[in-house]
Amino acid sequence: MSYTLPNLNYAYEALEPHFDKETMTIHHTRHHQGYVNNLNAAVEGTDAENETLETILKNISKHSTAVRNNGGGHYNHSLFWETLSPTGKTTPDGLLAEEINKVFGNLDELKDQIKQAGLGQFGSGWAWLIVKYNGTLAVVATANQDNPLMDTNIANQGYPILGVDVWEHAYYLKYQNKRADYLDAFWSVLDWNVVEKKYAEALGKLK
Repeated sequence: MSYTLPNLNYAYEALEPHFDKETMTIHHTRHHQGYVNNLNAAVEGTDAENETLETILKNISKHSTAVRNNGGGHYNHSLFWETLSPTGKTTPDGLLAEEINKVFGNLDELKDQIKQAGLGQFGSGWAWLIVKYNGTLAVVATANQDNPLMDTNIANQGYPILGVDVWEHAYYLKYQNKRADYLDAFWSVLDWNVVEKKYAEALGKLK
């Protein structure tokens, strides 16, 4: 299996003023492309070459550090791009909205918990909204390019349905050291329609 860089459904400048064109271009064509290239090199000639990326990540403890870092980088960024849109749905509804209200109280509290997870991640990493294997929602953070699918995250495993990249390369050109401002801006370009779809897919995998 050869991995490829996914195309974006919008132009690099489409998310301005929240996410700037230069950052988006570099983030997608250099950082993400680098993970793709390195992942292909890391799995070549191994058993992982014939496994899906999700299967690899769920059993990441069996694989090399290169597969872990670059497989996570490819998966995480692919989800990140997919959930962004210049014209996305601004609030969730239906089953996802009901579960958010049940677990977090309201949408604002969920946003605050994700912001705190992102701010609390020392150094590089991600803040996530996940569907845990018991079907409930949770906010978690992971370091570097790890994610909640990985069997190394035993306490916080689940299916990611929303992820915020808090590596400096995701925001530094525009926001410098103001990670909080970047995390606030994220909600202006998130498409809840995609998150709802990911939520339904995750619930389907638990059946």
